[in-house]
Amino acid sequence: MKRIPLLVFAVATAASVTLSTPFAAGGADDEGSPIYGVKIPAGYRDWPLVNVGHEAANLNDFRVVLGNAVAIKAFRDGTLPFPDGAILARLAWKYVPSAENNAVFGREQSFGTGAPTNLEFMVKDSKKYAATGGWGFGQFTDGKPDSEALHKTCFSCHGPAKSRDFVFAHYAP
Repeated sequence: MKRIPLLVFAVATAASVTLSTPFAAGGADDEGSPIYGVKIPAGYRDWPLVNVGHEAANLNDFRVVLGNAVAIKAFRDGTLPFPDGAILARLAWKYVPSAENNAVFGREQSFGTGAPTNLEFMVKDSKKYAATGGWGFGQFTDGKPDSEALHKTCFSCHGPAKSRDFVFAHYAP
């Protein structure tokens, strides 16, 4: 008798966790990004926060940068270049007004995350990715790698951040 409520609780918990995760969790069998072969690391959603930002203009999204333990230690210690094994994740969502909050405030002043747009990773391996400053890149939409053409632009886009080992994110403790 006691097993049925426990089973119902377990199924309900698993369903709510699955439905509340807007980005793919990633795993060893997932397809890697073109050119670099970067895959979505399992457990990245539990990594510590590096920073949060709002990209305006055409993109108009919220962005959150997370880092694995190696990356966070490098940020905290001010280590440049980042050591091999550092991984940064950038999650982005549409920037949308919060009708619920704005109703309380009586004016449009509150914004939140809408639909997820994409997910990006930078993986530091100075030997494997020597031609691109030691970084491999992966950009994913709906859990699938984006095009090879898009991935060809990753390293050149990060060129302006060369003095910070090609990393735009600044650590916000």
